[in-house]
Amino acid sequence: QVQLVESGGDSVQAGGSLRLSCVASGLTYSRYCMAWFRQTPGKEREGVACIDPYGTSAYRDSVKGRFTISREDAKNSLYLQMNSLKPEDAAMYYCAARRDIACGGGAPSARFFNDWGQGTQVTVSS
Repeated sequence: QVQLVESGGDSVQAGGSLRLSCVASGLTYSRYCMAWFRQTPGKEREGVACIDPYGTSAYRDSVKGRFTISREDAKNSLYLQMNSLKPEDAAMYYCAARRDIACGGGAPSARFFNDWGQGTQVTVSS
C-alpha cells in the first residue's frame, strides 16, 4: 500500500520561502514520476511541478523561476522549494505518485497520478 506523507506547510508573508517535503513508502520509488499539486476551495487541483527518476522536471508557468522540485531516491523523498511566495500560491499542497517512470512532459495532470498524500497547508499573507 502506497503512503505519501507531506510536511512543511506553514503561514508566511509574501516574498517568503518554504520547503515542502514528502516521504513515500510502499512503492519502488525510483520507478515513479513524482509531483506536487495544489488546491484551493472551490477550484480544481492543479499541477505545480513534477520530476522523473532521471531528474527531469517540469513546472506550471506561474511558478517557474520561483519553485524548485527535487527528489532524493535514497530517502524515498520529494521536495518543493518555494521562494518569492505570492498570496496566490496559498493552497493545500499535495504530493502525488504516478506509476510510470515518465512524467509525460509539461506541468503534471492529476488524472495521470495514482496515489496521493493528505496534503500540507500553505498560507501566504500580503
